[in-house]
Amino acid sequence: MSVQATGRLVLQWTLRNATYPVLNLRTILRSDDVRQRGFMTCRLLCSTHNQTSTLHQHTDLSQLQLQPGRELSIRALLDMGFTDTQADQLLEAATKGRGGQSEYASSTLMALFVLGLNPSSVLKVLEKCPELFYVKGTQLQQRMDNLRRLGLLEGSLQRVVSHYPQILTLPLRRVNTVARFLREKCAFTVQQATDIIRDSPAVVQDDLGQLEYKFQYTYFRMGVKQAEMVKSKVFRVTLEEVRCRHSFLERRGLYQTPDKKGQTLIVNPKLKDILAVTEETYLADIAMATQEEFKVFQKLMAREWQEEDDEQERDMGADSDDDDDEEDEDEEDMKIGYRQRRKK
Repeated sequence: MSVQATGRLVLQWTLRNATYPVLNLRTILRSDDVRQRGFMTCRLLCSTHNQTSTLHQHTDLSQLQLQPGRELSIRALLDMGFTDTQADQLLEAATKGRGGQSEYASSTLMALFVLGLNPSSVLKVLEKCPELFYVKGTQLQQRMDNLRRLGLLEGSLQRVVSHYPQILTLPLRRVNTVARFLREKCAFTVQQATDIIRDSPAVVQDDLGQLEYKFQYTYFRMGVKQAEMVKSKVFRVTLEEVRCRHSFLERRGLYQTPDKKGQTLIVNPKLKDILAVTEETYLADIAMATQEEFKVFQKLMAREWQEEDDEQERDMGADSDDDDDEEDEDEEDMKIGYRQRRKK
């Protein structure tokens, strides 16, 4: 939903409920005043006993904030484009958590409309992540603006929020830390880091140690460069799945770690063909094995990884001074660090 469309809905709601003489809506919407100001005051989404005064209360989009503490009403939701069923579902979602409707529920709703989401998308977002009802409207706007600064432009930003609305519940520092980590520790370009957050937004909640290990495993053990990692969306897949599918191919003689020159004696399958497919497709087209064989292998690998973890814990307990705490910038140093920090 565009900014103009949102403004139109808000204005329609006001005119429908005002006690002023009936005006021609098309004439009003063509006026320079409405086009310039865009939106009525944020109180339009809230229950109020003084609707006659709202016609004169305009605000710039940058100042659009709903009054905290006011409750959403069925009538307001219907006039904003929600169906009866959707309005009921939205109110239920807004009131079932933390002992009643949040004082920020209305401002959350408006922030999602301003982002450009339609009523159906807004409802899906809030059902996926009801925690958004308890985030201040100003914080939501700051977090959206921060995602834009990271390179998520209109279209991409809406898709990310629709797919993974939890990203708006995280502090700016956390999101920026992960973006900087991808650039500095994993040597992704700025655009590549943006693409990773766009395609795999859940990465912002990953443990940084596990994230680094997944990158190093893919880079050193599998010989895959950053550009191919981005195309394959490797950060959507768990570390265990990456290791298991790769090791299964390796032990069947279908994958080789490239040498220092990047060469192998066989043609390795592309990373996206290994990870970005269903297990059935992977087994039939890439591994050429049965599900029974793969299940047995998964159990064996789980046992091996557990033994490795136990051994590493004993080694760390025997000599804790051997921990690698240096920030490696050279590729060879990174490889040594990867070998020393092998863990699940």
